[in-house]
Amino acid sequence: MSSDFSPAAPKRVQNYGTTVVNVNHRERLISIVAGSLFIVRALKKNSLLSSVIGGFLVYRGASGHCPLYSQIQRSKYTDRAESVNIQTTLIVNKPKSEVYDFWRKLENLPLFMKHLASVREADDKKSHWEANLPGNVTTIGWDAKIVKEEENTMLSWKSLPGATIENAGKVTFKDALGHQGTELGVMITYRPPAGKIGSGLAWLLNPLFTRMIEDDIKNFKVYIETGSVEKANG
Repeated sequence: MSSDFSPAAPKRVQNYGTTVVNVNHRERLISIVAGSLFIVRALKKNSLLSSVIGGFLVYRGASGHCPLYSQIQRSKYTDRAESVNIQTTLIVNKPKSEVYDFWRKLENLPLFMKHLASVREADDKKSHWEANLPGNVTTIGWDAKIVKEEENTMLSWKSLPGATIENAGKVTFKDALGHQGTELGVMITYRPPAGKIGSGLAWLLNPLFTRMIEDDIKNFKVYIETGSVEKANG
C-alpha cells in the first residue's frame, strides 16, 4: 500500500507585512467553518483538544496564514493529500481461527476501533464504512470491498473508486504461543479527501488521526481477550 504523490505547480505566496498568506480563499472559508464547529464541540464537551484544533483553524482562516505550511517550507499544494499509514504487529491469547473469524466480520471492527462509527456489510465482499474525524465533529463515509482473503491466514480490503476518503487495510494471522495464541500483522492506510482542501487539512489532522488508529489497534488485544468494550476503551 505504498503511495506516490507528485507535487502540483507551486502556488503563489503573498506577503503582507510580516504575515505570509499561504492559504487560498476557499480553504480559508473551510478552515473558519471547521474551526467554529470544533470550538462549539469544545464548549459542549469541555474538550481541550477540540478547543486547540478549533482555535488553530479559525486563526488559519482569518489570517490566511498556516504556520504548519511555513514550518515545513510548504508554499505549494499537492493534488493528493498526504496519507496516514499504520503498520504494527501484536500477539493475542486467542486461537487463530477465532481471531480471523472476528476480523472477517467487518461489522465487528467498531467494537474496538473508536475512530470507526460503523461498518455495514452489503454482501460477502462489499461494505459501507463511517469514520469519526478527530474531535468527533462529524463523520465521513465510503464504500469498500474485500480484495483478497485466505481463510485463517490473510484478509485485505480497499475503498471503491470514487470514495470520499481512500482506505486500504491488510491483516495477516499466524500461530503464536504454542498454537494457543495468534500473531497479527496489521497495515491500515487512509488518504484524506483529494484536492487542495484535503491537502491543507491533512497536515493538522493526520497526526491526531494516526494516534486514534494506533490506539484502536492496541484496544483489539484487550477486547478479544476479555470481550469487554469498556476495558478496551478504558
